[in-house]
Amino acid sequence: MKPRVLVVDDEAGMRKALQRGLTAEGMDVVTAADGPGALRLARTQAFDVLLLDIMLPGLSGYRVLQQLRAEDVGTPVLLVSAKDGEIDQADGLDLGADGYVVKPFSFVVLVAQVRAVLRRAATRGERGPLRVGGLVVDRAARTVSWDDDPVPLSPREFALLEVLAGRAGSVVTKDELLREVWGDEQAATRNVVEVYVGYVRRKLEAAGARSFVRTVRGHGYVVSVPEGGAVAQGSPAPPLPT
Repeated sequence: MKPRVLVVDDEAGMRKALQRGLTAEGMDVVTAADGPGALRLARTQAFDVLLLDIMLPGLSGYRVLQQLRAEDVGTPVLLVSAKDGEIDQADGLDLGADGYVVKPFSFVVLVAQVRAVLRRAATRGERGPLRVGGLVVDRAARTVSWDDDPVPLSPREFALLEVLAGRAGSVVTKDELLREVWGDEQAATRNVVEVYVGYVRRKLEAAGARSFVRTVRGHGYVVSVPEGGAVAQGSPAPPLPT
C-alpha cells in the first residue's frame, strides 16, 4: 500500500508542487489549506505522515500538533516553516513533532526526511485505530465499532473497510480494492468488490451508519470525513508560541 501523506499549507502553489512531487515518488497525497481542515483530516489517523506548515489560517500548525498529541494521535508530523530560529524549532519538537523543515527547502532532502519518518514509524509498528465520525477501526484488535457498538465483520469485510477508512476523503477504485484486499486484480472480479461493499454497507447501516460508504459512479467508493471532526476535542490548551 502506498504511504499516505497529508500536506497542509495555505499557499496553493506549494500544495500543488508537493502533491505533484510526492505523488511522483509513489505516495498517496491529500492536501488541506487551513488548520481546522488539517485537524479534521488528521484525527482520522488515516495518514502515515503529516507535512504541517506552522503559519495557517484558522488554527496554527503548533495548535494542530498540540491538539493531535493531546488526543493521542501519534501520526508522525514534519513541521514546515519559514521560521528558522532555534527556539521555533525547539518549540515544535517539544510539542511532539518528529522533524522540522525550514523553507525554502530541497525537495530531495524533504523526500528523504519523509521516508526516514516512515521507516521509524514502521519499525515502531505504529498502527493506531482509524476514526472517521462514529466509526472506529481498531487495526491491532481487528475490530470495528460504530458509536461504541461493535460491528461484526468477516476478515475480508474488515480488510475492505480498513482500506476505505484508511483513505477517508479519497475515492478508492475497484481495481485498488482488488489489489489491496484480495492481493491481485486477477484474484476476483469487480462484481465481487461490489458484493462485499454491499455486505459492509448493510452491516454499518444496521449499526446506525447511514450512507457512510458512498459510490462515486464510474470511479469507485469514498468514505467522507464529517465536518464535525472524528474525535471530540479536549479542554482548551494553553497559549502557544507564534
